[in-house]
Amino acid sequence: MLLEKERSEIVRFGRKMLAARLTSGTGGNLSICDRDKGLVAISPSGIEYEDMLPADVVVVDSAGMAVEGTRKPSSELGFHLSLYRQRPDIQAVVHTHSVYATTIACLHWEIPAVHYLVAFSGRKVPLAPYATFGSEELAAHVAATIGDYNAVLLANHGLVTVGPNLATAFAVAEEIELVAQIYYQSKCIGEPVIVPDEEMSTVIGKFATYGQKGVETLTGSGG
Repeated sequence: MLLEKERSEIVRFGRKMLAARLTSGTGGNLSICDRDKGLVAISPSGIEYEDMLPADVVVVDSAGMAVEGTRKPSSELGFHLSLYRQRPDIQAVVHTHSVYATTIACLHWEIPAVHYLVAFSGRKVPLAPYATFGSEELAAHVAATIGDYNAVLLANHGLVTVGPNLATAFAVAEEIELVAQIYYQSKCIGEPVIVPDEEMSTVIGKFATYGQKGVETLTGSGG
């Protein structure tokens, strides 16, 4: 089986995504890119995460043509591929419909540095303009917005996160959902005080050596 390890990871993290309430039903999608082989493993369209098997995960080439697997790939294959083309450091993509991040996206707001953990994305989480799901227009918007951030809100849609591996991209999705909830709640009470840009530079620098793997734990400076 091509990309057997990657396909197994997508199944595992798909279930984690559901358990963490980052999505519901069959919403959202995940992918991993093997740049040496020029292949991408991506979750299938419309299959429950709890029922998904590694063989259900579809392997496509860099043009999006199916190489292995009988299932239809995620409808958002286009923006996964656009992100891999846009940034050579990206090797995994996670797309969620997490409630608070999606709420902010429906307001057409970015997420500013309301909490230092926004550094998982960069100095903020930018907003990509709305386009129909699965469209070439949406793929273009996502690629144009990502910059060197690790997360992008999709207007009236959800959240996309990226990383050097699926575990990191998933961690970004979890932390940005937390920050989105904090931002929502603080806006309900008053006007949150934003962490100054110079302090965010310090935090991003500290993140580069945080954890057991140092700089590999979190990449990207976000503008």
